[in-house]
Amino acid sequence: MTAEGRLVTVGDIELWTEEFGDPSHPPVLLIMGSMTQGLLWPDEFVGCIAAAGYRVIRYDHRDVGRSTARDFETHPYTWAALKDDALGLLDALGIDRAHVVGHSAGGLLAQWIAADHPERVATLTVIGSSPLGAREGQVLTRALLGEPQPAGSLPEPRPEFIEFFRAALTAAPPSTRAEAIDFQIATARVMNGTALPFDEDAQRRLEELLFDRARDPRTMANHRLAGMADLEFEPVGALVKVQAPTLVVEGTCEPAKPGHGPLIAEAIAGARLLMIQDMGHMIAPEVVEPIATALIAHFATA
Repeated sequence: MTAEGRLVTVGDIELWTEEFGDPSHPPVLLIMGSMTQGLLWPDEFVGCIAAAGYRVIRYDHRDVGRSTARDFETHPYTWAALKDDALGLLDALGIDRAHVVGHSAGGLLAQWIAADHPERVATLTVIGSSPLGAREGQVLTRALLGEPQPAGSLPEPRPEFIEFFRAALTAAPPSTRAEAIDFQIATARVMNGTALPFDEDAQRRLEELLFDRARDPRTMANHRLAGMADLEFEPVGALVKVQAPTLVVEGTCEPAKPGHGPLIAEAIAGARLLMIQDMGHMIAPEVVEPIATALIAHFATA
């Protein structure tokens, strides 16, 4: 896993950014999920897409990884800032239009960009995410508290997901590097799903790298504070505005957002749904090739 790249100034912050492929090739912007670093886009995945003739860009959101990390009280923001960071990064790189790919909460940002700025999005790909405007966070909160879901709510996470994070809510937070890494490994095991093998040794190496390269590992929690600062941040009904050719990817063993992908595909005109056998929430080594192949074919439709 590489940790090279450079810092790109976007507004009053710096975003760690890494590019692969020929700069003259069509750009692909990869947007990772909440509180996660750009390195969670696997090297093999990025390499497959770059080798197919694309300029691939992955980056760290503000407050994670090598990007600017600040105190939330003195520098508050909402999720709209994370969306604007992605657009600002494209501007800083001189990119007018890109294939936009989002994973998990990054998929929400990708949907939002495609809805509000269709001229910037050549194609949209959403992986392991929820429909924009469906208030997935409220569904998760009710599930963790054991409260009933109102009619029409999104499907709840799987029982093993709820059990793990319900226990995490009452446990003492990690206080050392070792405890933080162990917790991230345990989280990754749950997010991997129940069908594919989980390589704990490889995950430990990754989590150690992620912890050690972060400017301040504590500030990733600012993403949660940003969501709480604007609980209604998701624009309801925005998906009808998406014009870009859209591919929605979900694993058959998705633990966090099971059944959410089909709802995205239903809401976006002409969207195509791809269910990946045995995939959980993570882009595990076993699913890199089929997802990368599907994305390369999808980009060609633009």
